Amino acid sequence: MANSLLKTSSLSARTKLLHIQGVSLYNTTHGFQEEEVKKTLQQFPGGSVDLQKDNTGIGILTLNNPSKMNAFSGTMMLQLLEKVIELENWTEGKGLIVRGAKNTFSSGSDLNAVKALATGEVGMALCMFMQSTLTRLARLPLISVALVQGRALGGGAEFTTACDFRLMTPESEIRFVHKEMGIIPSWGGTSRLVEIIGSREALKVLGGALKLDPKKALNIGMVEEILQSSDEMKSLEEAQAWLTQFVNGPPEVIRALKKSVCSGKELYLEEALQNERDLLGTVWGGAANLQAIARRGKFNK
Repeated sequence: MANSLLKTSSLSARTKLLHIQGVSLYNTTHGFQEEEVKKTLQQFPGGSVDLQKDNTGIGILTLNNPSKMNAFSGTMMLQLLEKVIELENWTEGKGLIVRGAKNTFSSGSDLNAVKALATGEVGMALCMFMQSTLTRLARLPLISVALVQGRALGGGAEFTTACDFRLMTPESEIRFVHKEMGIIPSWGGTSRLVEIIGSREALKVLGGALKLDPKKALNIGMVEEILQSSDEMKSLEEAQAWLTQFVNGPPEVIRALKKSVCSGKELYLEEALQNERDLLGTVWGGAANLQAIARRGKFNK
């Protein structure tokens, strides 16, 4: 009985964490002092994280620090959280493209900040901050794709795994260089990489710090497709066209689909089924459903 109650309690907590917007993955019970971490990150300015929301329901999130290969400064980490919160509240949104400015994705963390914050305590705090932010990005009710132009290294490679899909341009590469830096991925990249390509391939990629060119990445299931163009704007247009096929439809339906998939991925079966039922209740008999029934009735005549 005790084990049953414990499991029920655990499931409930997991569901709340998955579906309540604005909830951090960590809190003070984990030794995580979010406001203190934010004060620390503010000491390392540079670059920006920009968000463009189109009336088609597709957002474009751009990592913009080209002088450092779009490496994350402290303020960029803070801005990323701000943009994720904005996307959590974008009810008209259906899809998201993540990219880097000037035809490169991201080289991970700004080494100046890394050198200044090279203590175990600070490293753990930054780990929790970025794990929480990227988990919230992965759980957005938007179908997301990372557009890998140029290089995605270290934390940049980890960032790509927080998206539902990845597309690469012909001359791009993804490389988890953490071992060569004397560390392991700390933004949730290992867990997500195992989910994407499996534990055996993940060990090869991480243990060998392998350079994943587009062909290799496609072969192991890291990416969905190799785009035709390496041009910055043309490849963005290709990515938009690719994503459109999956987000074509009413926002409430696309968002419910994404939430349902997240449930199936993260929750135990019983709770995932219950959540699927609840999500169905938000669209069954709705405008999109009734219109589709009417169209199908005419089509069958």
